[in-house]
Amino acid sequence: MHCPFCRHPDSRVVDSRTTDDGAAIRRRRQCPHCSRRFTTLENASLMVIKRSGVTEPFSRDKVIAGVRKACQGRPVGEDALAQLGQRVEEAVRATGSAELSTHDVGLAILGPLRELDVVAYLRFASVYRAFDSLEDFEAAIAELRHPVPQPGGPEPAPRAVDAAESPAPATAGD
Repeated sequence: MHCPFCRHPDSRVVDSRTTDDGAAIRRRRQCPHCSRRFTTLENASLMVIKRSGVTEPFSRDKVIAGVRKACQGRPVGEDALAQLGQRVEEAVRATGSAELSTHDVGLAILGPLRELDVVAYLRFASVYRAFDSLEDFEAAIAELRHPVPQPGGPEPAPRAVDAAESPAPATAGD
């Protein structure tokens, strides 16, 4: 690490700490040449491999921008989008992989977005999964109405029964 003051090519680490969110390491360094101190932040790089094969750094802002388009006109605030972006970043970093495909990032977005707003989820899923027919939308809506339990996962919550689906109440004369 070059000293930012005298450009000496070496420095020694005086103190190391993780940042409050645990995503980076803060190092306090001292130059052996000029004895001045400076701070560096070290972040683990997370790269995304796009469909074209180009690799670029993961961007939480890009995730939020994409989800914001799906949420357009929906009652979803900026705070909720920021929290979703943080959840997605935490999920992709938790994989432990240094490189992810855009497909993996999209999968990480779908779960939190479904919890946030089902209409925005359908909008995003229609682009992400490349829906090309009405049947694709119908299948996605049916999946939202009747979730299929995942093996080893929690049981789906019981859903409300529509008035049209409920059996007719029994009468005293039956």
